[in-house]
Amino acid sequence: MDRSSYAHIPGWGSDLERGNRPAVPMERTPPRLDVPWSDPPPQQPMTVEVLKSVERPEHSRTFGTRLPPKGLSGAIRRAAFRRSENDIGHWLALIAADRVNVVEGLCQDVRRSPAKAAMVGVGLGVAAWLLLRRN
Repeated sequence: MDRSSYAHIPGWGSDLERGNRPAVPMERTPPRLDVPWSDPPPQQPMTVEVLKSVERPEHSRTFGTRLPPKGLSGAIRRAAFRRSENDIGHWLALIAADRVNVVEGLCQDVRRSPAKAAMVGVGLGVAAWLLLRRN
């Protein structure tokens, strides 16, 4: 078999032995990044409740503290973190907690501003009309 007779085919030769590939000098495996942690970074102080997985023995070094778990969504998150990350219920509960958090945020907005309550009411009315109208 004459290899040069197939060289006009795009992509030909990509399955050749490594030594016979045209791009062998360009191919390389990136070196492994080994970081010797003789002095690990300090632990971030825990000023709010931080949820952690049951698979991990300790908290990560850094974490977000902007929105600690609170209300019904926080209770759902706490229940989710009592389950393993391999359990689909863990992830479904976290998704449900996100949806509940949206509703909680809307309720907070309505409580703070009656004008927003009117806008939310009009928006819900328009959405209901669009969903229920018949062509």
